[in-house]
Amino acid sequence: MSATEAAIEWRGASKRFPGRTAVDDLALAIPTGSVWGLLGPNGAGKTTALRMALGFARPSGGTVRLQGLPPDDRHSRVGLGFLPERLTLPAHVTVAHWLGLHARLIGLPADAIGPAVRASLERTGVADRGHERIGGLSKGLRQRVGFAVALLGAPSLLILDEPASGLDPLGMRDARTWIEQERERGATVLISSHQLSEVERVCDAVAILDQGRLVASGSVDVLLAEGETLEDAFVRLVRS
Repeated sequence: MSATEAAIEWRGASKRFPGRTAVDDLALAIPTGSVWGLLGPNGAGKTTALRMALGFARPSGGTVRLQGLPPDDRHSRVGLGFLPERLTLPAHVTVAHWLGLHARLIGLPADAIGPAVRASLERTGVADRGHERIGGLSKGLRQRVGFAVALLGAPSLLILDEPASGLDPLGMRDARTWIEQERERGATVLISSHQLSEVERVCDAVAILDQGRLVASGSVDVLLAEGETLEDAFVRLVRS
């Protein structure tokens, strides 16, 4: 697979910290237009791998490419939507104002900002909360706001770190719908999650990390033995 065919690619990427290796010689490519799950136990290296892809952490060895470019190249983040695991939103600003700021940051034309913000709020079920300050929202509603930000501007690449965090069953169903809609639109989606049943329902393929190393990757159907769920396969592969 060439760099132009991969939305994200780790090329023998490692990340070492004093006394431990968080990611060890990771070789993985996420094809453009696919929906992938990035799985692993706590401490497996998932978040560190994402941080390297997003340019938040430099690899200690190997290289990473984001949309074919080094992550520290600002052009690599054009068309990127990101929902972090630890979603930190300013309590004092309104929902609509926060989305408006992000619309400007991603370069939407001035006359497109209002319509884009309204569309994203409506899509994620928080249109009636646009005038409210973020600090007054429940955790689940704040997660919906995070989705609204990530989906602004029809991103070509969507990275979701624990997207179901704080969502109730209705919210989880809605999130599944948004991901499926992005797939139909042709976007690439990478989901890091412990919600294996949700990953199994929406992902084309998965990569499983354990202790910083890639232990399995490929189509969900191929990885599952007969009669297995993704949870069964996950436990088998991690404990083998």
